[in-house]
Order: sequence, then C-alpha cells, then structure tokens
Amino acid sequence: MDHLSRRNALIERCEELKVDALLLTRLPNVRYLTGFTGSSACLLAGPAGSVFFTDGRYGEQSRHEVPDLLRVASTAPLLGPIREHVDRLGVRRLGFEKHAVTVGQLERWEDALDGVTLTGIGEEVERQRWTKDAEELATLRAAQDATDRAFEGILDALVVGVTERQAAARLARELTRQGADGTAFDAIVAFGEHAAEPHHHPCHRTLAEGDVIKMDFGALVDGYHTDMTRTVAFGEPAPELRKVHDLVAAAQQAGIDALHPGASAADVDRAARSVIEDAGYGDAFSHGLGHGVGLEIHEGPSLRREGEDVIPAGTVVTIEPGVYLPGLGGVRIEDVIEVAEDGSGPLGAATRELIEL
Repeated sequence: MDHLSRRNALIERCEELKVDALLLTRLPNVRYLTGFTGSSACLLAGPAGSVFFTDGRYGEQSRHEVPDLLRVASTAPLLGPIREHVDRLGVRRLGFEKHAVTVGQLERWEDALDGVTLTGIGEEVERQRWTKDAEELATLRAAQDATDRAFEGILDALVVGVTERQAAARLARELTRQGADGTAFDAIVAFGEHAAEPHHHPCHRTLAEGDVIKMDFGALVDGYHTDMTRTVAFGEPAPELRKVHDLVAAAQQAGIDALHPGASAADVDRAARSVIEDAGYGDAFSHGLGHGVGLEIHEGPSLRREGEDVIPAGTVVTIEPGVYLPGLGGVRIEDVIEVAEDGSGPLGAATRELIEL
C-alpha cells in the first residue's frame, strides 16, 4: 500500500490546521500511515520530516514493516526521543489527536515538550480512511468472502439443543477455516426471544423448533474487518416474524438504493427507516442504519438520523436495518456496501432471503 502518499496527503493539512507537525498515537491511524501492525507505536509527521517511534520489542518488526521512515525503537520512555526529533525538525506547534489522548497523557506531554504549543486536532486520519483504495477494497472483499463461506458452513451446526455460545464458537472456527486471520468482533448469536436484543451476548440458551436465529459476525483479514447479519428460521417462524423479515429486507434495499457518492448520511438512513415506520414498526428500529468498516469495525461515515456526514465514492459502509419485538424475537439484515460512481452494491454474495432450516 502507498503509505507515503497517505502521509503526504495528511501533511498537506498541517498548514490549514496551523501546526508544524502531527503526533499520531491511535494505532489504526499509525498502521494506515506506515504499515506497522504492532501494539505500541506513534508517528511524528510534518513537512520537515517524519519519524516512526516504537518500543524495543518491535525494533526488528518495524524494520520490515516500516522500511521507508526514520525509525526509533527505544527501551526507554519514548517522550525523550520524541522531544529530540521535535527539536531537530523545528516543530514549535504540534498537533495531537485530541479524541485519543487522556488528560494524564497530555499533562506528561506538556511537561516533556515545554516550549512547544500542543494543539488538539479532530479525526483527520479517520476521515482520510473513509475512502478505500483498490488494495483495501480487495482485502475487504477477501474478508467478506470468508464471512459468506462461514455463514454457509454454520447452517449445518444449527440443530436442536445447540447453545448460542456453541454456535458462536463454531462461527469463529468457520471464519478461520475459510481463510480469515480471526474474527472482526465477538459474534452475536441470538435464538428466539433473544433476537429482540440488538446486541445480545450469546449464552447457554438452546435452540428449539420455531426459533429465529440472528447471527451478526465478520472476518478479519490483514487488519481489515467486515460485518454481516443474517436472521434465519429454525422450522416455521411466527407469522409476524416472517412479515418483519420481508419488511427489513425491503428497508435494507431502500437504503442501498439511496446510497451514492454525495448522499447525506441522514437521507440514506431516512430512506430505509421510512419503510419500517410506514409499516408501523418505527419504534422497533432502535439504532442507526450503518457505519463504515475498514481497519476498525466501526468507523466513519455514520449513517443515522440527523447524521451530517456526506458519503464519498470508495467508502464501504454497512446497511443494517432491524426490527426487534420483545418476547417474540427480531430480525436484522446487514451487508457491507461499496459506494461507487457506477452503482453501489454489497461486497458479499450471501442470500438475503429468509432461510428455513
């Protein structure tokens, strides 16, 4: 991936942000800008030069993963080397990610960087990450392919007496069996009345005839996440849940149809939500329509009521309407959608029709 171009695009923002350089500490952002996959790192980036910092454990790893930057791998606290390079590069105004820095951390920086003006900046790198390049899209497609195959693989394991936790564990194994590096997040598996909880934690509830089964899961491949939800029926579902499944599928398609470069997040949410509201289930759709995916499972843009985000081409977002009926169950259908100039559509191919096992 072209990490240099990404860094240069960010560095061009320094003048407008009124800083001489940026100190990036959020690991997904450091990975996006450098390629480093370890658990401890930060990046000083500015027009006068950029420096990558990590601790002594990652000296050799960073040599392989970050070959195009000056690297510092120190067994001592990094604030000392950071101060040295801030001075060397003539940085007097230093931007930092205010959404990722604790009060205590900022106080330590202020002590160590005496004479340097520290300026909090917003989600500059996160916003840059919204638009995926060709290599990122290929990685996301690989993650979605593994997710689709894991969905097919889990269906035979859904038998009378299996528990939600057992099914969730099987899903995790299926994802890695299908080529994923791991799970994008802890899977949600909800049987019967538990499907009325949007974010149910799997428990020892066993599967029984007549239950609906809601499964929200995704694969992790090369650091990129995907996210899919399917609701299937184990035997004949309650008539209202069959009706709700058709309704949620129609709402999802309305959201996908409204998704195009330049669309507002609120308009896309409204397109899907209005289908559910018009059918009288508006109060049962209790969350936003979707979110971006990539190096994090939840990133921008955010598709929600009153959302102000404008969606650019190249974004990958979820469209995930749901209807949740306490005591009965619920339905959510979710896919990751690529937003493209020539038409937006799902990355995956798993059926959205109601499967009856």
